[in-house]
Amino acid sequence: MDYNDTEWNNYRERFSKVYDNSNYSGGIQSLVMRESHKLSEKAFSPRVHFEKVLEVGSGTGEHFKYVRHTFSTYIITDADENALGIAKTKISNAEQQNIKFEVQSAENLSYQDGTFDRLLACHVLEHLYHPHLVLQEWHRVLKDEGVLSVLLPTDPGLAWRLGRHLGPRKNALAQGIAYDYIMAREHVNSCNNLIYLLRHYFPGAKESWWPLPIPSIDLNLFFAFHATVKK
Repeated sequence: MDYNDTEWNNYRERFSKVYDNSNYSGGIQSLVMRESHKLSEKAFSPRVHFEKVLEVGSGTGEHFKYVRHTFSTYIITDADENALGIAKTKISNAEQQNIKFEVQSAENLSYQDGTFDRLLACHVLEHLYHPHLVLQEWHRVLKDEGVLSVLLPTDPGLAWRLGRHLGPRKNALAQGIAYDYIMAREHVNSCNNLIYLLRHYFPGAKESWWPLPIPSIDLNLFFAFHATVKK
């Protein structure tokens, strides 16, 4: 069966609800996902300050609560306005004084060159069809000495495939959602290929893995990458 755009969007919307419930509503899967967000912030402490921060592809805003460093402005962006609406409900009014919510495509940002001190993308790059161009776009909006932070699932590593079968895949199939089809369209870039691209464009970056400190996509579930941009 061939899915047209309307059918695909309906399918994807249904899956998004299953995904959020599976990954962030409790249980082992939720614990694992929380650890991924912690991994991407482990390199920073409350003593670190970034003047202006951009988060791309934020989805429903799960990541923000794990940010440990201070900032003057934090811009949460996603292409989905409804997802941003949900993200806004998760952040207190007091916190929102220094936070903006803006609809942006992670592939084509409207900001001027050299705008941000940090750009972070959590569980985003594996979804984008031209990652080499996306990385150039993210480099463009960062200042000289700005920090690029990327968090990736280790798909198609062995540990990730096993976890997928025990988590959201099971829930999706139980609701009649073609999980494997959706993931084939969503996770369009392998972790290995993305790591090679990141290392090529940003040599000398800091890398970390979870749950093991061994640099292997088969033994781990997540990979975090922090690069200081040179211009």
